[in-house]
Amino acid sequence: MKKSILYLACMAVPLVYSCTQGNNSEKTAAAMVDTTVSSACYLAIDSLDTADLHLNTSAKGKITGDLVINFKDKGDNVGKVAGEFRGDTLFVDYTFKIGKENPVVYKNPLAFLKKDGKLILGVGQIETSVGRSYFVKGKPISFDKGRFTFAPVDCK
Repeated sequence: MKKSILYLACMAVPLVYSCTQGNNSEKTAAAMVDTTVSSACYLAIDSLDTADLHLNTSAKGKITGDLVINFKDKGDNVGKVAGEFRGDTLFVDYTFKIGKENPVVYKNPLAFLKKDGKLILGVGQIETSVGRSYFVKGKPISFDKGRFTFAPVDCK
């Protein structure tokens, strides 16, 4: 008899749980909408190479945007960034294409230090595991060796 009650209780728990879940589609849809609260544009010039960065900040603090790097000798890297600030450093994944005909798509991490209103692109050791690239933990990112310092400009 005690086992029957125990089995009945075990079967009732999932039923009660599923009944409390109800129709949360309105809550889910509201949670998925994340509006842009601010935008900022930046430009970096290093000799004959330039980089344009457009960032959008969402209400939840997520950063998205576009980054185009024009290399005089190599061509253009055109892509999207997505990430977030951790302290004064912006960590993003940069998904970009190289080449115009049959472009190859790459995804690399980038780090920008926000200092004096500018964003300084950092250089760090990157490794790839299971098809994902990331900065090596425990290895510092150098913002002194970065080529590009992004100064704020008016968005076009």
